[in-house]
Amino acid sequence: MKKGVEYTGVVTKIAFPNKGEVDCGEDGIASVKGTLPGQKVKFVVSKKRSGKAQGRLKEIIEKSPMEDVEPNCPHFGDCGGCSYQTMSYENQLKLKEDMVKGILDNAIKGDYQFEGILGSPVQWGYRNKMEFSFGDEFKDGPLALGMHKKNSFHDIVTVDNCKIVDRDYNIILRCVLDYCAKKELPFYHKLRHEGYVRHLLVRRTTKTKELLVALVTTSDAEMEKKADLMSLVEEIKALDLSAKLCGVIHIINDGLADVVQSDETRVLYGQEYVYEELLGLKFKISVFSFFQTNSLGAEVLYSKAREYIGETKDKLIFDLYSGTGTIAQILAPVAKKVVGVEIIEEAVEAAKVNASLNNLDNCTFIAGDVLKVIDELHDKPDLIVLDPPRDGINPKALQKIINFGVDRMVYISCKPTSLARDLEMLQEQGYKVVKAAAIDQFPNTNHVETVCLLSKLHEAKHHVNVRLDMDEMDLTAAESKATYEEIKKW
Repeated sequence: MKKGVEYTGVVTKIAFPNKGEVDCGEDGIASVKGTLPGQKVKFVVSKKRSGKAQGRLKEIIEKSPMEDVEPNCPHFGDCGGCSYQTMSYENQLKLKEDMVKGILDNAIKGDYQFEGILGSPVQWGYRNKMEFSFGDEFKDGPLALGMHKKNSFHDIVTVDNCKIVDRDYNIILRCVLDYCAKKELPFYHKLRHEGYVRHLLVRRTTKTKELLVALVTTSDAEMEKKADLMSLVEEIKALDLSAKLCGVIHIINDGLADVVQSDETRVLYGQEYVYEELLGLKFKISVFSFFQTNSLGAEVLYSKAREYIGETKDKLIFDLYSGTGTIAQILAPVAKKVVGVEIIEEAVEAAKVNASLNNLDNCTFIAGDVLKVIDELHDKPDLIVLDPPRDGINPKALQKIINFGVDRMVYISCKPTSLARDLEMLQEQGYKVVKAAAIDQFPNTNHVETVCLLSKLHEAKHHVNVRLDMDEMDLTAAESKATYEEIKKW
């Protein structure tokens, strides 16, 4: 295969999350993103290293047999958010299950129990948080607000009919976009580092049905006067929404990176938090709080994790990479004590508030890097729960975790390839994978969660010397059978 040349082939298999292996016959094999098993595709070779070719998808010539439904969303194909809308949910789950099992089978030594995949209770309208970007759909085009166009760093697709969120999101998005366009507010240009409106954040809780809206802009005083954001607040308050509007916030961000962060936060209306419920517990969530984006799916995930954790009575549990302390608080009522460690200070403060909210006095939350904090933890845990970021656990931190020598660990992962890498080290250091399950938190996308139970292999502490004479090996079957009385006497 040659760089820049166009080829046609069939996708024979797929590697997580979305890299298809395309067989082009005598021309060879290439890796092409955004494909599905069984598709016939046309692509252009974009890279070639060590004899391995990578291609950029140009056209899907024939659909995969797994593509058995029409997309539910009018933005599908243009928007880079969803990948699997042409597959029934049953087929989506099958594909994710096969991918996770394949990754784990290659990483796990010996037998283990793979419990398949658990689906999300809802396939549509499940997200409880969205970050929309301002931009234009094409160079110098009209103002857009939504998601990045598929395979594009710059272009934005206005997703005012998105199907993986509640209708309230689409109503708010359209209101904010129309207002900003009417006021002729320029979007922040990532390369030129100029402009005003940057992002729109919306949180809508599933159980309590509460809404939080945040507009992110630069600190341009002249534009702020032109924007007259209190008028926008009044327009949002007048919308026909199914959830209760709890707060409208103005976040000022002058950072150069294309990420949502706050240099200053102003509450324009109401409050800067909402409440959500999960497995009977209450959680206070701000704009920046880490919280699972699928509330109903999170209940499935944490229920499986709790099942794997097993007996916790009178046990000290470490919840490492604890976020806002969701797992810690689910375990606390049936444990002696839970210690959570999380690097994001805001998440730790939220965890403390939530623990108080749920009247839990046996939770301790520490802000800091797990790698460093572990050295300061003098108590020895009975079991450990791990829920690290997508890239997994720093090997040095993992070694320190292993050194605790706990009998059981439960590892929750949002990226199975990172989990597989960490499992290699855990197994080398004396842990065995007992069982694992995939949990779909993100229907219609290629993301998937995995929960894994590990058990410590203990070397025998006692041994018995047995002397066996050759004559004894010549016994007949009848002679070798001892009576119950003989066994008792022996």
